[in-house]
Amino acid sequence: MIRPATPADLSQLCKMVHALAAYHGDTATATVANLQRDLFGPSPWLHALVFQGPRRLQGYAALTQLARVQFGQRGMDLHHLYVCTDARGDGIGKALLAASLDYARSKTASYVTVSTLPGNAIAQAFYLAQGFQPAPVAGLRYAFDLVGKP
Repeated sequence: MIRPATPADLSQLCKMVHALAAYHGDTATATVANLQRDLFGPSPWLHALVFQGPRRLQGYAALTQLARVQFGQRGMDLHHLYVCTDARGDGIGKALLAASLDYARSKTASYVTVSTLPGNAIAQAFYLAQGFQPAPVAGLRYAFDLVGKP
């Protein structure tokens, strides 16, 4: 069953966030407190959907808002899509993706983006099979670290 995440899910959700980061070779530093703030705080930053299995969560999708201001378009970025290793191949990823697209439509988004690492052929094939089209980033992207700077 797919449903919006609740505060009771945060511990399991945090473990899955860490598992996805490890899969990509990253060391996650997200905490339950971070997820509480970003999903359920006074200014929610993310929306998460979870796949509830018989005994535990088996996957999640995390979305965040985007915009193409010059075109007057709202969008969503599917920032994370994760299915637990032992639950893969059961259609959970497809179901979470479909629910994510439905959620984006409910928020009047006109597009959804998702990114993969260049070498992640499995994810690339999955998104192409679900109707996504390649949308290479044009130009350069810059970042400014606000932590510890005036």
